[in-house]
Amino acid sequence: MSDASQDHPAAEGSAPGAPDFDTMTRDIADVPAVEVITTVAVHLLSAAAVDLGLAEGGEAHKDLDEARKLIHSLAGLLDASATEISSFHAAPLRDGLKSLQLAFREASPVPDEPGQGPGEKYTGPVFG
Repeated sequence: MSDASQDHPAAEGSAPGAPDFDTMTRDIADVPAVEVITTVAVHLLSAAAVDLGLAEGGEAHKDLDEARKLIHSLAGLLDASATEISSFHAAPLRDGLKSLQLAFREASPVPDEPGQGPGEKYTGPVFG
């Protein structure tokens, strides 16, 4: 049986194909916090890169306003979780954040003042 709904049957009394929230809750409970934090950070990094036009077909997806929000959120997450995740996990995320901040500065037709760019409230001014 290759049907995905067969692998995780729906909860009793729910519609066929409906998610089994009991199984989903148990699954997420097994994931360490550091993994959840880093996964969210990678999603923010990826989405910001797309909105900066850095993905394939970049100009079609470029949206600096959206990129600013994502970069700022990523910086806040990394700042807030600095003591919760090891430098092993945090260092590459911080490097990615700085790269995005620099890419934003380059892509912006009117660059922000140093310290006023996305996420710089948390990271301090970013210079090339």
